[in-house]
Amino acid sequence: MYFTYRLINQEVKLLFDPLSKTLAALADPTRRAILSRLRVGEATVTELAAPFKMSLPAVSKHLKVLEGAGLIARGREAQWRPCRLEASPLKDVSEWLDQYRSHWEQSFDRLDDYLRELQEQENQP
Repeated sequence: MYFTYRLINQEVKLLFDPLSKTLAALADPTRRAILSRLRVGEATVTELAAPFKMSLPAVSKHLKVLEGAGLIARGREAQWRPCRLEASPLKDVSEWLDQYRSHWEQSFDRLDDYLRELQEQENQP
């Protein structure tokens, strides 16, 4: 019972954690492609759906996930509801990832050192 309670509480916390919502939205390649398209400018659902082999309702579901994560906003122009990119959640992801940048850089530096040693050993007669 305790495990189930903790698991449910973790899921509830994730629902309200903006970083988790953003990362979950970015986990899908279709949603990432939609965001890439919106970097160019606003687009309607029909325009966003054009490159994909899926129905408009399926694209709309992806848009709802992106909207829920705060990555897009929908406007109103007569009967059209153009979507536009809202990049501020991406800044939060970038800041979170920056915490790990020094770890990656140190790992790459160690790999460079190791490769240099191997090259020196190969060049020695």
